[in-house]
Amino acid sequence: MRVKICGITQPQQSMAIASLGATALGFICVPTSPRYVTTSQIRAAVAELPANIDTIGVFANASIPEISQIVGDSGLTGVQLHGDELPNFCYYLREALPNAEIIKALRIRSLEHLETAIDYIKYIDTLLLDAYHPQQLGGTGKTLDWRILEQFNPTCPWFLAGGLTPDNIVEALSQVSPSGIDLSSGVERSPGDKDLDKVAKLFEKLGSREWGVGSRGR
Repeated sequence: MRVKICGITQPQQSMAIASLGATALGFICVPTSPRYVTTSQIRAAVAELPANIDTIGVFANASIPEISQIVGDSGLTGVQLHGDELPNFCYYLREALPNAEIIKALRIRSLEHLETAIDYIKYIDTLLLDAYHPQQLGGTGKTLDWRILEQFNPTCPWFLAGGLTPDNIVEALSQVSPSGIDLSSGVERSPGDKDLDKVAKLFEKLGSREWGVGSRGR
């Protein structure tokens, strides 16, 4: 199972989090976010990471040229689309970035809303299911209703996100079976400042159960 820690802003924390066991790190490329980082900050954060750590830029309603420029300049291995991007946008982004992992995040409100995930699957590599918030795109600390995901079994890998913490991760994974988990505010002291003790606690909880933590093999 992949473990993605999102909203990294400090280069020294990226190395520490990777050494604790994270298989992917997320960098927020949305200027309005309190966790926003520039291309130069991303470069500094990924420069010393091992090659097997996925580095994901998170975008919301950005243009394909803008995304491509940032990915090329910063050395990211993947793109997470966290806005209102439609399936055809994912198709054209795949054309522009054939070697990058494309993740589409969906903020789930209901079982009916979950069904829209099917429309994206053939254009992306990975889905990410987050909790819905009317104003914020992510990092809200709100959890999904895990019950509606109990039968969710798409044909592509998927991340569970939304309000996950070291304290509720075992409960979450006892109800749903994602390919990976994504945490941000649940392992922070403040937006963008990760609490390494909480990250360590997360991996202690994961290690105490039979969930295999690993990369996606890119």
